[in-house]
Amino acid sequence: MLSREDNQRLAELERQLRREDPEFCARMTDGMAHPLSRREPRRGPVLSLLLIAVVLWAAAITLAVLGWWIAAVITAVLATSATSVLTFHLIRRRHTDSA
Repeated sequence: MLSREDNQRLAELERQLRREDPEFCARMTDGMAHPLSRREPRRGPVLSLLLIAVVLWAAAITLAVLGWWIAAVITAVLATSATSVLTFHLIRRRHTDSA
């Protein structure tokens, strides 16, 4: 794991290489997943997790109102798990974006 300063220095070296020798960069990235470019984070899993968490919390509340306590507790545990995973993804994304 590189430090923040090392990441910044590496990014600067990559930008400099792209400016000075774009043909070399094009040759190096042919058939590869662009190793010199930073991957853009995908939004799909975060949106899916958010929708799953909202639906599960609504289902847990509905089940609790209907008096199905065991099902409500199970659904609430699943909703809490989905919310925790969503929070972990968002914290990790914020950490990698700031680096």
